[in-house]
Amino acid sequence: MDTKGSEKKEGEVQKKSPFDLIFSQIQRKKSDKGKSDIFQVKKFFKAFDKDSTKKTNEKTEQDSDNKPVPVDYGDHRNGKEETSLREEDEVDSDTAGWLKAKQFMEKFGKKAEIHFIDLNNCGLTAADIKELGTLMTFLPDAEEIDLSWNELIGGSMMSLTAHLCHVTRLRILSLSNCGLTSVDAGAIAQVIGKMSRMEVLELSENKELGSSMKNFTEELKHCSCLSVLKLRSTGLRQDTINYLSSAFQYWPYLRRLDLSCNKAAGGGFREAAARLTAFKQLELLDIHQCCLSRDDVTALTQVIPLLSNLQSLDMSCNKNIGLSSEHLFSRLRFLPKLKSVNISNCTLKTESFAGLADASHYLMDLQMLDLSWNKCVGGNLKLLSETLKSATDLQRLYLSSCNLVTQDLAVIASAAQNGHLERLEQLDIAYNDTVPDEGWSLFFETVSSLKNIVELDISLRPASSRECGPWFIHLLSNLVKLPKLKELGMQRWALSTAERQQLSRIQRETSINIHYD
Repeated sequence: MDTKGSEKKEGEVQKKSPFDLIFSQIQRKKSDKGKSDIFQVKKFFKAFDKDSTKKTNEKTEQDSDNKPVPVDYGDHRNGKEETSLREEDEVDSDTAGWLKAKQFMEKFGKKAEIHFIDLNNCGLTAADIKELGTLMTFLPDAEEIDLSWNELIGGSMMSLTAHLCHVTRLRILSLSNCGLTSVDAGAIAQVIGKMSRMEVLELSENKELGSSMKNFTEELKHCSCLSVLKLRSTGLRQDTINYLSSAFQYWPYLRRLDLSCNKAAGGGFREAAARLTAFKQLELLDIHQCCLSRDDVTALTQVIPLLSNLQSLDMSCNKNIGLSSEHLFSRLRFLPKLKSVNISNCTLKTESFAGLADASHYLMDLQMLDLSWNKCVGGNLKLLSETLKSATDLQRLYLSSCNLVTQDLAVIASAAQNGHLERLEQLDIAYNDTVPDEGWSLFFETVSSLKNIVELDISLRPASSRECGPWFIHLLSNLVKLPKLKELGMQRWALSTAERQQLSRIQRETSINIHYD
């Protein structure tokens, strides 16, 4: 041992003043605090790179070498070093977990995201769900999980929900068409009530859920932030609709409600309708193909006008709507924000159609109107003349299979010529074999006025076949005047060889995709 060197160091320590010692302590505290902050930051960002960790440690060691020799604090200093080592171990564990999650996502061609787990339509199996569940510990910041359209994962939800307690920020859960069973419903129900931030719940196309909806509803009452609920084609029945509606009062922020394609739900809206008034912010209501009874329609007639923020209403494929009085449609005038109305295939009568036509004058923001498969529209489209003038934002108009005649196409042609349909993008007048050649000629002579039309369908019924008349010449001359047209449906029209060649030439020279047999 170098005695002189030791004596020299002892002398240097003795020569330090009290001020020097205090200053050295302050520097050491700052250094310790800085290291602690580094570990906290590393723990927050789970997906950090090991190489950057190594460089950081090397830099910390170099900085320590350049600092004054610290005063020895014995056991206190050793305790801090042990804490630091434990924190480093935790960081290494989190990094390994994140790498596993990344590899799992890459297996399905997906990119790992901190806030978003997207495994939609990936052919997942029960084993995949079990593996995903074990990874949730390393994905605590996930806000959205989408596992929709994986039909093979039914019956395995417990493997995932048991670990969702780690994902406290979850806002969106999509499990559409996953083959969910009543057992899955129970597993989801147990955890869903603890997710106070849940905003969007998508469970559509799981037909076995309806029988378990009562217990599920009880847990949903705790999701006070819920804004979107989709239960399309989930096997809801009359009694479950009644029970489900008891939770409406607990979702004051609900904006979108989809209960469609539940054919056994008919009769359940007699009580549920009144509870819809709890949704002061409801923007979309979809109850199409629910076999609504006359009592349901009567109850909805009293309630729907009170949903003042409603923007989209779909009641299509409910034939009893057309058999009821016209009062339901006449009261749509009290919904000034309504943009989309779908009442196709509702067996409308002339009186109910007249009530709708009268109310639609007040729908200044109307963008979509679907009246398809209502035969009473044929010969009566003139009732919508004022609507076509006032609804200057109309973008989609569907009049398929409405028994239209020449006078009806004249109404559309007139509105187009007068500039009232400048924003129309989609027009469906297919399956109207009742229109004679002069009606088609009148329409195609003025079709160039539809400057923004993107899709146009004039196809005939599947069992029909008919030759094109003189109107075909007007069609050819005006197609090139429609700069935005992308799709033209002409199926079942019997085209001659020359007509086919002309259409093929137009397809080559433009971007129009023409569908014909």
